[in-house]
Amino acid sequence: MAEHPAYPVGLRLTGRRVVVLGGGQVAQRRLPALIAAGADIRLVSPEATPSVEAMADTGEITWERRPYTEGDLAGAWYVLIATSDAEAAEAASAEAERHRVWCVRSDDADRATAWTPATGHSEGVTVAVLTTDARHRDPRHTAAIRDAVVEGLRDGTLVAPHRRTRTPGVALVGGGPGDPDLITVRGRRLLAEADVVIADRLGPRDLLAELPPHVEVIDAAKIPYGRFMAQEAINNALIEHAKQGKAVVRLKGGDPFVFGRGMEEAQALAEAGIACTVVPGISSSVSVPGAAGIPVTHRGVAHEFTVVSGHVAPDDERSLVDWPSLAKLTGTLVILMGVDKIGKIAEALVAHGKSPDTPVALVQEGTTAAQRRVDATLATVGEVAVAQEVRPPAVIVVGEVVAVGPQGTV
Repeated sequence: MAEHPAYPVGLRLTGRRVVVLGGGQVAQRRLPALIAAGADIRLVSPEATPSVEAMADTGEITWERRPYTEGDLAGAWYVLIATSDAEAAEAASAEAERHRVWCVRSDDADRATAWTPATGHSEGVTVAVLTTDARHRDPRHTAAIRDAVVEGLRDGTLVAPHRRTRTPGVALVGGGPGDPDLITVRGRRLLAEADVVIADRLGPRDLLAELPPHVEVIDAAKIPYGRFMAQEAINNALIEHAKQGKAVVRLKGGDPFVFGRGMEEAQALAEAGIACTVVPGISSSVSVPGAAGIPVTHRGVAHEFTVVSGHVAPDDERSLVDWPSLAKLTGTLVILMGVDKIGKIAEALVAHGKSPDTPVALVQEGTTAAQRRVDATLATVGEVAVAQEVRPPAVIVVGEVVAVGPQGTV
């Protein structure tokens, strides 16, 4: 008989009996989706992995700790045979055939009456991929196709015009430390759906080149602000475009609420009655040191890390940082926006008790192709930063963790 392709269908299993034979790794992989589908799951197996046992302990499935016996499929709508007992698999498969129960077999797909597709999910859509040619059935191939489609839906590179369902408003999106691959999936999707993008200088610039031609990209640093302060001008631009019914993304470097004035923008939008979505981003305070081989915490070395802004010098009356207290901490100190003030910062830390031999690393353009790391100590970092021409953006790490990694030489 000629081989025909499988007919794809979505099973609605809420409250319906599903029988799973075998409690090993295959069942462990398949059970979560069946649980999520709301199925009434009956597991028949003498043994189970710890993860499967935990599902039974929490009441997500009913586990009968014994081998398969004739009649176990009574009342079932669907059965998954994932047992290593070949005789039991054949008997159960025959019972499923007699009772017209759709049967998936992990041991022999050709003897099954149903196949499990490679599935993935994105924004309320389930992607399922099946091989049409039984002679060349390759789970890796179908999984790769599934992953490509799901990734395209998630990052916005695969967007159908009718999928633009987001209501007009503003999304404050944290773009991460610089590498375009480090933006969140949600952030990338919102970018792909935007009408207007107002971007910071420190946002992941490479992402802007991927936007469709109709998207208006505005450099936040170049917004005319006349009598307004720059931040107020940005707030006004966000409000103006959102009130025109456009989907606006405010693309910021790092995380919107880590020295990013994101809350100021959120407050302005709230006062104007504009819907605002906040999408967290990977902060440079931990990602950039990590990219340079520096853990901000390490067992036996640092049990804490503190992130401070260095844009105001310690002797400036506007400074809100308690430098004397920071000097007494034994953990890691991460300084953002402090390149031009690092000499004075180091002097203040030493003056208040920090050892001048404390290792320091300056990581410039972290996570990008231009990343470079410059090492020093508190005693030398002011001179080294000038001599090595370290420029913003750079993250400064102070503490013994600098010397932990393979590059941690001073």
